Amino acid sequence: MLTLERLRRKIQSAEDLHAIVKTMKTLAAINVRHYEEAVEAVSGYYRTIEMGLQVVLQKGEGEVVSKISGKEKTAGCAVVFGSDHGLCGGFNSQIASYALESMYGESIAHERYVLLCIGVRAADLIEERGHPVEEIFPVPASHSELVDTGYKIVMALNSLEEKGKITKVILFHHKLLSSASSKPQTAHLLPLDQEWLDALSRKKWPSHIIPTFTMERRKLFSTLVRQYIFVLLYRALAESMASENASRLSSMQTAEKNIKETIEELNMSYRHQYQTSITEELLDIVAGFEALQSEGKQF
Repeated sequence: MLTLERLRRKIQSAEDLHAIVKTMKTLAAINVRHYEEAVEAVSGYYRTIEMGLQVVLQKGEGEVVSKISGKEKTAGCAVVFGSDHGLCGGFNSQIASYALESMYGESIAHERYVLLCIGVRAADLIEERGHPVEEIFPVPASHSELVDTGYKIVMALNSLEEKGKITKVILFHHKLLSSASSKPQTAHLLPLDQEWLDALSRKKWPSHIIPTFTMERRKLFSTLVRQYIFVLLYRALAESMASENASRLSSMQTAEKNIKETIEELNMSYRHQYQTSITEELLDIVAGFEALQSEGKQF
């Protein structure tokens, strides 16, 4: 049986751990909100780019889209968004398994995809399954680093495209469902969805006057497409980071519950043992008093 002093130390250690977990839970909740705000903020920019594409397409869709639609879409690139920050449950294993199953199913023809990965842990899990990773990017440490990471991925994709290694790009990342849950999802980055482009070209402009532009049509279209690609990458990063913190929040909530139960059990053991020790001391006093009385009667 543990001594009272050891029980006190265990209770103190559990309470210190509870304070740490509570702080981490609070930070995770704050980060979830920050990354949600980043997703909300980029949605307005996405709408602006979409409207720009709508104007360009309505004034000459065939001229700007013909270059894209003429390629053979065979060589693929997959970008997997993982995490390196830890304490986020099965976040990395879920996205790694989901990406490989989505790309190949039961097939082992891994040479069909060039794979880029955000986070070393997810990359290690993928390579353990026998798929080589072309390049690994560091996970953003905060929402202020999302832009820099997004540009690094864009540059890597441009380099692969120039070398003729890829003609299509798929994103695999977690999407936030609630403040403490998420699920893996797929987003097709390239080639551009022809149905989406057709819908944009037919979509009615919200006012009577359609904006005009002075830049050469194809150049403007390419610029808008680059911004569109960056926005989708930025949004995928923000959603992935929000999901990672949601997973961490869920883990911390579970840990907090377990620690509270442990503290309660330790306190119960402490109170029980403290009461037992007091009872034993009282019994010793009573026994000693009775022994003294017995000795007094004998004399």
